Amino acid sequence: MPISRRTFMNGAAAVCAAATLETSALAAAAKPGLEEDPLHWVDPRIGTGGHGHCYPGASVPFGAVQLSPDTYNEGWDWCAGYHVSDTSIMGFSHTHLSGTGCGDLLDFLVMPGTGPAKLVPGTRDNPDGGYRSRFDHKDEQTEPGYYSVLLKDYNVRAELTATDRAGLHRYTFPQSDQAYLVLDLQHGYDGGPKPNVLAAELTNPTPGTLAGGRQTRAWGNGRHSYFTLQVSKQPTKIVFYQDDVEVAPATKFTGTNLKAVLHFKTTANEVIFVKTGISGVSAEGAAANLKAEIPAWEFDQVRKQAKERWRKQIGKIKVESANEDHKRVFYTALYHMSLGPTRFDDVDGKYRGMDNQVHTLPSGQQNYTAFSLWDTYRAAHPAYTLLEPERVPQFMNTLIRMASESPAGMPVWPLQGTETGTMTGYHSASVIAEAINKGFTGIDTERAYELMMKRAMVDDYRGLGYYRKIHYIPADREEESVSKTFEYCYNDWAIAHVAKKLGKTDDAAMLLKRSTNYRNYFDKSIGFMRPKLEDGSFTTPFNPIDLGHSKKWRDYTESNAWQTTFGVQHDAAGLINLFGGTQPFVAKLDELFTTASTLPEDAPPDIAGLVGQYAHGNEPSHHIAYLYVYAGQPHKTQARVRSLLETMYSPNPNGMQGNEDVGQMSAWYLLSALGFYPVDAVSGNYILGSPLFERASVSLGSGRQLEIEVLRKDPAHQYIQSFTLNGKPQQRAWFHHSDIARGGKLVLNMGPEPNLSFGSAPNTIPPSMTL
Repeated sequence: MPISRRTFMNGAAAVCAAATLETSALAAAAKPGLEEDPLHWVDPRIGTGGHGHCYPGASVPFGAVQLSPDTYNEGWDWCAGYHVSDTSIMGFSHTHLSGTGCGDLLDFLVMPGTGPAKLVPGTRDNPDGGYRSRFDHKDEQTEPGYYSVLLKDYNVRAELTATDRAGLHRYTFPQSDQAYLVLDLQHGYDGGPKPNVLAAELTNPTPGTLAGGRQTRAWGNGRHSYFTLQVSKQPTKIVFYQDDVEVAPATKFTGTNLKAVLHFKTTANEVIFVKTGISGVSAEGAAANLKAEIPAWEFDQVRKQAKERWRKQIGKIKVESANEDHKRVFYTALYHMSLGPTRFDDVDGKYRGMDNQVHTLPSGQQNYTAFSLWDTYRAAHPAYTLLEPERVPQFMNTLIRMASESPAGMPVWPLQGTETGTMTGYHSASVIAEAINKGFTGIDTERAYELMMKRAMVDDYRGLGYYRKIHYIPADREEESVSKTFEYCYNDWAIAHVAKKLGKTDDAAMLLKRSTNYRNYFDKSIGFMRPKLEDGSFTTPFNPIDLGHSKKWRDYTESNAWQTTFGVQHDAAGLINLFGGTQPFVAKLDELFTTASTLPEDAPPDIAGLVGQYAHGNEPSHHIAYLYVYAGQPHKTQARVRSLLETMYSPNPNGMQGNEDVGQMSAWYLLSALGFYPVDAVSGNYILGSPLFERASVSLGSGRQLEIEVLRKDPAHQYIQSFTLNGKPQQRAWFHHSDIARGGKLVLNMGPEPNLSFGSAPNTIPPSMTL
């Protein structure tokens, strides 16, 4: 059975009326010189309200540790453990997901306090019932690599910073004879099966050290996590608890509900540090990670190093604009794109594989996890091919290793050694094929192709048998049949590129032909992609806003016929032909944006950010505004993209229309704001939109730069009048990755009215179905 984000979270959605913080409270007002430091424009609180599912805490780019406050650990809008609407904090855990539609992690919660120690967190309605503490957003400080808050109930100032595999806490206590730290190994995301913790162990190897680990089943079933924690001050005593009952000291404690309370006597403003290493391999691995990355108690130094790493990361792009809101959203988008995928290896090269075994990486290799592939293949991974050229082969080889090790084959949504199976298609093939097609080296292409073809040609996987045999998936035999067919078409298209690279022309031709299977769903009489039964007939009844033809299951994945009809990324020309040409196609595309935004009662909250039936809050719509370019009307793309940039994002906690999705929602903004977007990522083609900034400089690594210059008299001028690529005037509204991969320059001359001749001639249309 396929797993969607809605399937996993069924019954867990808790819609909240999120408080909106004023922009002035979110980020410091602009001051002279901010252009020189892009970190001033990053606000980690963007996306922590609404349905953004972002966390505000401390991390480093692509780091394994995300040390952040937890305000609640159940419900859809708490997938990252934090929501801006809350007024109390449970504690600070070391791992968090960024913007996902399913919840997990929140490993190894630490909470400081004073007074009689409490073993349960208490509720949001009654924080006094547990170790929770009230807080005020005005007492929070967030910046890349650092988080701080005042815990009002205890008068304890908490500060957090991080390295790749370790977190460092600094707690400033009041005078107290009853100061304490709680370590709660039962705490985690509780939105899935219960109990969340399948097994845990806890040891006290030295007086100031705790170590252990646990196995959980929130989203990633059977996920392993381990830690070693040290405190800077020896406790007066440590009390251990099993099932919230005090137990006598022992060499090792085991169970599903383990906790420890470290007791201290503190003077006024006394500081106690906590440093924690984490690992997916063992507590010993966590200890080695901690020793290597935070050997001392130098909080300010670790914070400074984290900040410098973020300054280098965010500084990869420099933009010029008088619009401060645009810059805040843009640079925070780059920040969110740099929070995942995350490292999942130890300093000695060991990692836990998808077979639940411990492996050792080849020399020079890195291992990653948290690939939200159904989302990120669209724009985040294409952006990484520009911004992260050294990291891309590491990502790809990680996915190839996963496919080799995993009983489930090609990764779908891998999370810390487990395959969640969430969402449709198998877009590890898409991102690997994109990197290979763009010429990245150091990727095991032969092995990748072997694994891709096993899925494409052999595996009995979620309707693929029907897809291969009858060229579509019947709605009476498989759920989400239409969307799955569309995803498999794109996967075939992706694999065909690798086949061509390897000289396997027959395979490439077969896959190319099969990638048009989506056409079997088109009902020309109504102009929609319509579910089809095994006998070849279309389903009835049919309403384009419905997610399925019956209550048994859905025929579309987090979308309906409106969005899915335009879900073709690689064969826009074929889709236009189904409609009978550009005129009826454009009329239907216009209607998508202007029809009523009515949705059925059972529509998931993922379908958000509606403009007509276009849903910017969910990924299937992300390329659609750019399809006008394939119909020779790029001015309509320019107007629509500019409108979406202005209305779907804002610099406040509720500033996203849907889940951030490990970088994809941000990547759409970042690339679109620069002026282009990859409708078909694997092809390497970028489609022009409407740039927000007057100038941008993008570091492509190894000293290469992409310069973007926008000439206009008014920032409101959204229409491209002319386009120059590397000094050569162009009539086309697109370019290829190879045009800029070694550095390049785009010059866009903008005006207040459309240039109807630009990009309209048949020979200027972006290619479709061309390997």
